[in-house]
Amino acid sequence: MGSADSKLNFRKAVIQLTTKTQPVEATDDAFWDQFWADTATSVQDVFALVPAAEIRAVREESPSNLATLCYKAVEKLVQGAESGCHSEKEKQIVLNCSRLLTRVLPYIFEDPDWRGFFWSTVPGAGRGGGEDDDENARPLAESLLLAIADLLFCPDFTVQSHRRSTVDSAEDVHSLDSCEYIWEAGVGFAHSPQPNYIHDTNRTELLKLLLTCFSEAMYLPPAPDSGSTNPWVQFFCSTENRHALPLFTSLLNTVCAYDPVGYGIPYNHLLFSDYREPLVEEAAQVLIVTLDHDSATSTSPTIDGTTTGTAMDDIDPPGPENLFVNYLSRIHREEDFQFILKGTARLLSNPLLQTYLPNSTKKIQFHQELLVLFWKLCDFNKKFLFFVLKSSDVLDILVPILYFLNDARADQSRVGLMHIGVFILLLLSGERNFGVRLNKPYSVRVPMDIPVFTGTHADLLIVVFHKIITSGHQRLQPLFDCLLTIIVNVSPYLKSLSMVAANKLLHLLEAFSTTWFLFSASQNHHLAFFLLEVFNNIIQYQFDGNSNLVYAIIRKRNVFHQLANLPTDPPAIHKALQRRRRAPEPLSRTGSQEGASMEGSRPAAPAEPGTLKTSLVATPGLALGIDKLTEKSQVSEDGTLRSLEPAPQQGPADGGPTEEEPSPAWREQRRPSSASASGQWSPTSEWVLSWKSKLPLQTIMRLLQVLVPQVEKICIDKGLTDESEILRFLQHGTLVGLLPVPHPILIRKYQANSGTAMWFRTYMWGVIYLRNVDPPVWYDTDVKLFEIQRV
Repeated sequence: MGSADSKLNFRKAVIQLTTKTQPVEATDDAFWDQFWADTATSVQDVFALVPAAEIRAVREESPSNLATLCYKAVEKLVQGAESGCHSEKEKQIVLNCSRLLTRVLPYIFEDPDWRGFFWSTVPGAGRGGGEDDDENARPLAESLLLAIADLLFCPDFTVQSHRRSTVDSAEDVHSLDSCEYIWEAGVGFAHSPQPNYIHDTNRTELLKLLLTCFSEAMYLPPAPDSGSTNPWVQFFCSTENRHALPLFTSLLNTVCAYDPVGYGIPYNHLLFSDYREPLVEEAAQVLIVTLDHDSATSTSPTIDGTTTGTAMDDIDPPGPENLFVNYLSRIHREEDFQFILKGTARLLSNPLLQTYLPNSTKKIQFHQELLVLFWKLCDFNKKFLFFVLKSSDVLDILVPILYFLNDARADQSRVGLMHIGVFILLLLSGERNFGVRLNKPYSVRVPMDIPVFTGTHADLLIVVFHKIITSGHQRLQPLFDCLLTIIVNVSPYLKSLSMVAANKLLHLLEAFSTTWFLFSASQNHHLAFFLLEVFNNIIQYQFDGNSNLVYAIIRKRNVFHQLANLPTDPPAIHKALQRRRRAPEPLSRTGSQEGASMEGSRPAAPAEPGTLKTSLVATPGLALGIDKLTEKSQVSEDGTLRSLEPAPQQGPADGGPTEEEPSPAWREQRRPSSASASGQWSPTSEWVLSWKSKLPLQTIMRLLQVLVPQVEKICIDKGLTDESEILRFLQHGTLVGLLPVPHPILIRKYQANSGTAMWFRTYMWGVIYLRNVDPPVWYDTDVKLFEIQRV
């Protein structure tokens, strides 16, 4: 039968279904088979031939027919899984049912009355047809999930058969050990099967259906208690699924082993369509959804990477038994870590690969899913995090993240990408090794529209952060605290900042210490505190190599004197706030001499008008200031950390909110006044005094007191206007014995809270919603987890 006839017959069946007012019996195979038995329709055809309006009409007007359609389609998948899909016809039926369910499920989820449907048992659907079978009948959802799992390891359909001959060749589906059929070499599996286009496309279709099953989460509004587990994911990742381990391994290895470059041949991707990429994308999306698990509220892996409670325990360990999370947390072999890290770094760097031949390499689009996956790996497997930090490959993760942050800074639709990139860097910056690694010279020239500089990865990080703060869009302001916290965390280890980076840090202090900015919102002074802490760390712990920064501080010494002499009387406060109405925005002025941008770079552009974006819940912790998102630790003599958390009062280095000042949720930081719980917030003399007295200026003032006269003397003696002579003097100078006793190093480590899990859930599903456009699985359905907005 031709494809046109096939489509026509399928369309006729859909029309019959939507026009029948009477229920059709489940036993009427002649009717139901029209939907899957004789047709060869692609998933795109199914979406075109089953319009949304018609699915909703059947749901409202003849619900029993929609129920029977779902039940019959699941039954066909179960039969296919039982029989092992040997004939072409059986394979076609399985694919057709899979496409039909992918089309219909979102419309079942969007209607609250239907939500329990898949979790109910179907009367008379017992396996043997006996009377008592209804007792142990499985809910439809469970039958569907188990059938998908079986079908993903079905010889000659989704995996290669190991049988030589075709004589009675049916490999028994029930005795088959799916661990021998893992899709790709990598973690826990050494053999890389021969690539097979048909197996890859069949896997992709089944994974799309699986993702659609999991997507019920999109139809529930964001709940403050993130403990609400997704029942589909919970069942699929439980011991009920005998393929949990090989499937987890297959998904992880398929993603990490993927090399999109096309075997080094330029333009190869234009000649051969890469059927692996859709599978890798689908695998990455399914993987991050199965790992959507709130680590803050459950048994988290202990520090040595073993979980408290294993799958083999007799007693149920507390917390959900998500096997995917369990397996992920138990990976421990160095070569497995190396494989995962190399693969992730290779894929994240792919969009940065600029060759001399434009478009000669394939650009992947799933970097956001990769960042979520990398986050989950670090979050659930501390051994992996330590492996990443002790390997210099951590810089191969850092550079792409900085590239994405810089590239997305002006684009409203990519604010979620900005957040996850910053969260990952905040997590890494809590470990000393990260700061040490940043001293490696930066020589790779990834085209970015930032000033050209010669220096280290630390310089790159500072220059990009400066660019985000001074030329990103308004909605990034809640991230300023995080960006500066990252710089504070790494600052004690930075051996030598370039002049470009030193000037950028001083420019930020200049902008964040204007009286208008300090007085215009209750949390703004924290930014000046963070920057002073950076300068103090470098002066106290890395003075020797940092003559560029010392020189920049001397040149801009008036900024520090102004801070020390900050006015606190009401008329002065009032005047400062009035002045803002006439003065230019402190950050957008070109007070920082921008050098020429790098060759080959394109400026960061705002979103194209009409771009769709999904809303995000308020970023956890950021709503309350960085202290809710991090935990303070002090580095002791031997380099170990001890937590400073139990003390309820703020540490001296953090002019934190005082008791009587309700800490209002973040707002646009540069408004002359900010509303809080108590209505209009306005600065008072007492408030300014409460934190001005804590400004950590002693070290810098002492440095200026000692060095400024000496530098001035050189200038007068030699009639110098030449920087190099002064820098030479500063390089050989020392302040040993002249500075106050070094303060202990404070590190603010990322700390998960229940809001973080909710934020990741909305971000992840928003990415999945927007990235699945062909077919548009969830488009125009009534999702509740986020809003769809046009830029």
